[in-house]
Parts: sequence; structure tokens; C-alpha cells
Amino acid sequence: MRLIDYPEIIKEAWAGFDASKSIVNIDDISAKVSTNHVFRVRLDTDEMVIAKLSYFGKYEHFKEDHRIIHALSTNLLYPFENVLAKSLVKNNQVYTYRYQQALIDTWVVFYNPIRAKEKLPRRLDENQIRNLAREMAKFHKACFRANSTLPKSSKKLRTDIQQLLDILETETGEFEHRMHVDFLREQCGIFLKNIQKLNVTEFDLMPVFVDWNIGNFSVNENAQLYSRWDYDWFRVSSRIMDFYFLSRVVSDVGDRTVFSYYIGPMMEDRFMIFLKEYHAIYPLTENEIRFMKEAYRFFILNYVIKYGRYFFHRTYAIKLQREAYNIYFPSIEKEFDADKILRSLGI
Repeated sequence: MRLIDYPEIIKEAWAGFDASKSIVNIDDISAKVSTNHVFRVRLDTDEMVIAKLSYFGKYEHFKEDHRIIHALSTNLLYPFENVLAKSLVKNNQVYTYRYQQALIDTWVVFYNPIRAKEKLPRRLDENQIRNLAREMAKFHKACFRANSTLPKSSKKLRTDIQQLLDILETETGEFEHRMHVDFLREQCGIFLKNIQKLNVTEFDLMPVFVDWNIGNFSVNENAQLYSRWDYDWFRVSSRIMDFYFLSRVVSDVGDRTVFSYYIGPMMEDRFMIFLKEYHAIYPLTENEIRFMKEAYRFFILNYVIKYGRYFFHRTYAIKLQREAYNIYFPSIEKEFDADKILRSLGI
């Protein structure tokens, strides 16, 4: 076995699920951006499943997240009943497999393939922005209504940031972040102080997928949300956690092959168009608008800084973390203007 022989791990995982069917072919269909891997698995019965292999975060969270996602996929009502992929279930539980050997600790989950229709264009026109806003408002409403039926999630904003603070106290954390340890502690402190001030615990809680780039979902011929895949950053939290990536989808620059995480898209007039349309269906509060800045700060702290070198390939991780210190964090106070959004929405 090579250092990490992904096909062999998938074969072992499948044997634990259903040894009566054999795997005849495994194709890597990963996006090649992150360290997670996705495979198309063909069986000797001419059936096909999708295998996701991950070692990002914690196995307990991986297992918990996929159980919540599966429950959500089952409990979402029309017109979103088929938007999410269904995980394979064994003994009434979502089947996950954990492979541990020496320094390797990686996990597998199997999905039924999800159908895709049309992807949005790289740059949306105003009508497409309004359509997307309406769909997202309706989808968020549906997720909020389903939330009471789902298993509980142990991941919280506060505990995620506390984990980063704990890492910064270790030799590994001090070495990895070197000259930025005190700065990161300060950013964590600002976040924790502001979410308390904004009463974030009073916001609507719902499943959110965070990473809404146009490569992660499809729409039908009527521009309605048809399917959503890639659940790497899934969590149960405020709907505001989705808004930074939605601002990127509707930005003037549009989708990009080489990406950065600038805060600018949240201040564009095109995002104001999106928010007005969304607000008309699922109204936002002043505190939720002011939380957008902190949701962005959390995204950079948690996914770029804390997990960056585990989730992104090395070249992306180095680039994004360098930009975080030089551009992303300094831009939060300089560029984000909650009052502009509040005026646009008449709040």
C-alpha cells in the first residue's frame, strides 16, 4: 500500500458496507483544490455510487455532519426534496468508515449520485441575481423549518474559535503561525466579543453549507435550485454564514479559476440587489446584517487559518494565509460598511 492508497481504502470501506457486491472501477472526480477526494465507484452489478474520502477536521464531526445532512435530505419538503445527495445507510445509520494506520487517519462516506442540470454563468445578470436571491431565501426557510427534526450538532462558532486559541498555545501552533500568534489571538477576541454583543445565539439556527460557489450547485431551466453537492464546510449555524460566498457568486468579477477571499463582494451594489430580493422573502434583522462582518472574520480564522493547511492543497494554503494577514483581516474594519446594507434594505 502506498502512503495513502485511496482506492484500497475505498475497497475496504465498501467491503464493510456490502461485501456481496464487488468494485470493478474507481475514478477520481475530485475538484483538485482541496485535500478531500471524491470518487465515482462502479460495482460488478453495473450500479454506481460516489465515495467521499476526507481527513479534514475530526472524524466525529465528519460522521455527525453526514448524519445531519442525510436527515436534512430526507426531511426537506417540496420543492427541495431532491436537492441534496442521499448517503448510504446501514443498520439505520449513515455508513461511515474510518481507516487508521500509522500516521494515516482518513474517513469514507458513500452517496447515491446526485443529478445536475445547469450551472449558472460565470457572471450573472441582474435578473439571475434576483432569481438566485429568491431561491436562497426559500431554501433557507425550508432548512430552518427542517432543523427541528435533525440530530443535534456539536460544532459551535465559539468552540471552533476556542479550538484555534488552544492551538495557538501549543508548540505546533506557535511554529505554524510564528509572528502572527498575538495578532490571531486579538482577532479571535474581537470575534467572541462581537458575537456576544450581537446576540448571535438568538439568530435562526439552520443547516448551512457555507461554500456556495457556482461549481457546487445546479439550477433547472426555470433557474430554481435543483441540486447541491460538496458538503465540506457544512454546519448548523446562522444563515448569514452562507452570505459571503453568495456575494462572490453575484459579484461583478464573477467566478474565477484562481481565487482569493477578498471582502469586497459584500459591498458591491450587485450584492445589494441580491439582499433586497432575499429580504423581501425572508427578512433580515439589523444584528444579522452587522454579523456579516463577523461571519467573514470567522471564515478566515476557521477555514483559512486554522484548517487551511489541512483542507487546501499546499500552494493554495500558503497563498490564502499570506493574503489573510496582508489583505483579508486589515480589510474587515476598513471596507465592510453595515450601514450601507441597512440603508439599502430600509432597516
